[in-house]
Amino acid sequence: MTTFERHIVVRLLKGFVLFVGALIIFFIVLHWVEYSDDFLDRGATTWEVFTVFYPNYIPEIVRLTSPLALFLSCIYLTGTLAQELQLIALQTSGVSLYQLMRPYVGVGLFVTVFMFGFNGWVVPRTNEVVVRYENEYLNPGERTVETSEIHRRNGPNSILSVGYYDVERKRAHSVSLQTFDGPSRLVGRLDADHMQWVDSLGTWHLEDVTRRTFTAGDEQFRTTVASLDTTLQVYPRDLARSKNDVAAMTIPVAAEYLAALRRSGVGELKRPLVAYYNKFAYPFANLILILIGIPIASTRRRGGQAVRFAIGLAIAFVYLSVQKLAEPLGYAGTLSPVLTAWLPHATFAVVALLVLWWARK
Repeated sequence: MTTFERHIVVRLLKGFVLFVGALIIFFIVLHWVEYSDDFLDRGATTWEVFTVFYPNYIPEIVRLTSPLALFLSCIYLTGTLAQELQLIALQTSGVSLYQLMRPYVGVGLFVTVFMFGFNGWVVPRTNEVVVRYENEYLNPGERTVETSEIHRRNGPNSILSVGYYDVERKRAHSVSLQTFDGPSRLVGRLDADHMQWVDSLGTWHLEDVTRRTFTAGDEQFRTTVASLDTTLQVYPRDLARSKNDVAAMTIPVAAEYLAALRRSGVGELKRPLVAYYNKFAYPFANLILILIGIPIASTRRRGGQAVRFAIGLAIAFVYLSVQKLAEPLGYAGTLSPVLTAWLPHATFAVVALLVLWWARK
């Protein structure tokens, strides 16, 4: 690596850190202005919000803003070099734009890989606190997707039905576990008034239990017991799902969680699947925006840095808006979850290649 390339790398990373810090402050101030009344009205103290919630919210802000911060750092640094005629001097001496891009691309790849690990393993752990606070203080009425009339598959030939599930107490009411021999022949049924999850044992404790067996559709045998402990392939998280569950899970845990939901016969997995695939796709925005930013900022423009920042912010806004606009299509099933996560990035990757093709080499 040449001295000039090291200079680019250091200045680009310094700008990245500076812009991330500025965006963190901006997001926290904006969030507090919007939600301070909700926090305080529902019993959270200012001290608790700023010492617990926001410190855990910062990694999520970094995840969201890293592509924009890196893009703005690229625009600022490249624009400064262009205004000072350093880029023109290098290109006149035979150094192509593609050669100048090497330190930028190296930083873009580094940040992309780093943010993949950061998004996949660090952010979910802090998001557990963020999701808990949001469920308790900001969106208490929107916590779960479903808590009543729940039906889950417990193995290939068994279905668990729950009349109502109490999320906080991990307690199910009006429970029925039906066992089948073949596609529709009922051979056994277990009914219970209540079913309580026991964390220490990893089992369900059933109360007021009635067990029935059937032959040719007729009841043959019935027993009643006061209580019963049993293990099921259905866990508390499978009975009541939050819209932000996957956001609070690392990539391996999210993969296991989605597999468990599929096994238990849960429908409407589009939202968590979109969130899962976004864990893989979103970090690539760091690299793609750098590839777009270099040719845009390398040309001298009337108005200087202000014009470059305006163009850069417009492009970044459109990029991030396309991602947000695609998500509802994935939730509705118009697009597959994989396509929803990757389509905006693939589209702007093509834009980046076209901009580089048209740029002065």
